Amino acid sequence: MELYDTEEQQVEAIKDWWKENGKAVIFGAVIGLGGLFGWRYYQDSAIQAREAASESYTSAISVLDAKGADAQADIQSFIDSNSDAEYSVLAAMQLAKAQVEAGNLDEALKQLEWAKAATKDAALSPLLAYRVARIKAEQGNFDAALTELSAIPDESWKGRVAELRGDISLRKGDSDAAYSAYSEAQQAADASRTLQIKLDDLAK
Repeated sequence: MELYDTEEQQVEAIKDWWKENGKAVIFGAVIGLGGLFGWRYYQDSAIQAREAASESYTSAISVLDAKGADAQADIQSFIDSNSDAEYSVLAAMQLAKAQVEAGNLDEALKQLEWAKAATKDAALSPLLAYRVARIKAEQGNFDAALTELSAIPDESWKGRVAELRGDISLRKGDSDAAYSAYSEAQQAADASRTLQIKLDDLAK
C-alpha cells in the first residue's frame, strides 16, 4: 500500500481512482439495486398471485359444495385458468369426488387422470393413482386397476394398495389371491380395521 505524505495527495489519489473506476462502481450499484428491487417485485407478485388463486379456489369450492356435480362448468373454468397452480389439481380432485357421488365415473376418471399428470406434489401422486385405480375397479376394468396400483411404490400406502388389490382379486373370483393380498395388507403400518373381517369371511 502506498503511503501518502499529505492529505492533498490522498485526495488526489481518490480522485484519480474515481475517474478510472467510478462508472463501473455506479453501473454495478445500479445493477445490484435493480436486481434487488426486481427480485422483491417478483416475490410480491408471486405472493399476490398465490393469494388470488387461493381466493378463487375457495370461491370455486363453495360453488361446488352448493351445486355438486352441476358445478362442473364453473370448476372446469377455474382449473383451466389456474392449470399451472396446484390449486387446479385440488379442484379437479374435489370435482371428481362430486362426480363419483353423482355416478359420473367416466367424468371423474378424466379429472383424476388429468390431476395425476399435472400435480407437482409428490404426496398427492399416490393418492391420485389410488383413486384412479378405485374408479377403474368400479367400472369393471380390473386389470387396468391392478396396473395402476402396481405403480404406487410408497411404503406408507402399502396396506391400502394391498387391500384394494385383494378387493379387486375377490371381484375377479380369485379368492386365493384376495386372501394373500389381505394378509399382506394386514402386516403393513397403514392396515385397516376391516382386514380381519375380510380374512375371516374368506376362511369360512
